[in-house]
Amino acid sequence: MASSCSLVCCGEERDTDKAVIVQFSNGSITNADKLDFRMYKNTDESNPRKKNRRILVAESDRLSYVGSNFGPSSLKCNNLCNYYVGVLNKQTMQMEVHSAQLFNMQPVIPGETTETTDPQDATQTYRDKVDSLIEAFGTNKQKRALTSRRLNQVGSDTLHQAVAKAANTVIDQKGLEALQQEVAETESQGDLALHLPPCHADADKPENVYLFDDLLSPAEFGALEQAGSKMAALTSEELQKMRDDGGCLCVMKLLESIPTVGEEMRDKTSRCAFYLSLLLKLARQKSITRKFGQEEGCPRIIQSKLFRTFTVDTFNNGRVQNMVSSSMRAKLAAHSLALLLHVSHMTANLTLLHRDLGITEARMTEVAKSMGLTLIRPLRGKAVEAGVQDEHRLASLVLPLVKYDQFIERRKRKKMH
Repeated sequence: MASSCSLVCCGEERDTDKAVIVQFSNGSITNADKLDFRMYKNTDESNPRKKNRRILVAESDRLSYVGSNFGPSSLKCNNLCNYYVGVLNKQTMQMEVHSAQLFNMQPVIPGETTETTDPQDATQTYRDKVDSLIEAFGTNKQKRALTSRRLNQVGSDTLHQAVAKAANTVIDQKGLEALQQEVAETESQGDLALHLPPCHADADKPENVYLFDDLLSPAEFGALEQAGSKMAALTSEELQKMRDDGGCLCVMKLLESIPTVGEEMRDKTSRCAFYLSLLLKLARQKSITRKFGQEEGCPRIIQSKLFRTFTVDTFNNGRVQNMVSSSMRAKLAAHSLALLLHVSHMTANLTLLHRDLGITEARMTEVAKSMGLTLIRPLRGKAVEAGVQDEHRLASLVLPLVKYDQFIERRKRKKMH
């Protein structure tokens, strides 16, 4: 060669820049210039599962070939390997490297690929065959019964079509996302046991019922060392400023009651206070981004745990988003309550917790009952003497766990006068 060539890798490659490698299932093509190639792509580009579907068509004077990168006829190697093709630019003598896909081209013979030539003869059921015999040779009574059954079937099909039309109308009016949220809220009202932390009801100590390692693994607890030290170093003026700015009441109470003696317990309380603040912040949001917790100095391992444990993945405009559904809020409430029990001598304030989580007191009480906790409400006289404006409901973990009976509220009927 008169001059050398260099390699250039395309960074942001457009869909039109991708190369295509074809192979023909019935042989090799001697003259590819006589083939007319056309590429078709899926119109639904917002769907992440369909936007990459392609169909390649090659037409000649005698035969047509079709290949696709999806379905049973596609090559599985596209999902296992990445293929690249180098294209030499003779003017600049630079070889550009493009990603490529393999297509298996199969011939299409007119008249042999019609799958609906006569489906009734091949897929006719036993009932259809009996009905045909009744129509031809049945008695008048059998024919009347057949006619009546077919009329009922038509009425059932009409009802299904009406229900489907009504469902589509509701989806168009309210939107699919709103309906999914309603379904999630309805499901969250059911069994709460799916959202509770692992429970060891046969434990000999209260702290072993909901193990601390199930809430925070040793690696996750170790990653909170720097954030916990910042929490422990907050002054009373900084705590007052956080309270004035609308900080979480449970976190404020933990930070104000950090033990002055016992370095191990002080460190554990400060780390749990930071992790609890993240849980409470997450419960008040509907959709979160990948930047969640970065301003507070959240470690990467804790951020991954929050996304993996307390969010659900949804698709919106072709992108994956992390949502906090009502069922995930119930899970956040249960884990926050279990965490408070470990740092508050197995007693937690449900009133402050449900206010920080943004859920109702009845919902918080339901979570505490499902965890088998003992509910405590201070007497009105003691609350007044202590200067408390409203009664705070407490929950305590006492062995054996309490089993509450399911109560269904029944409204009283009004008397007629």
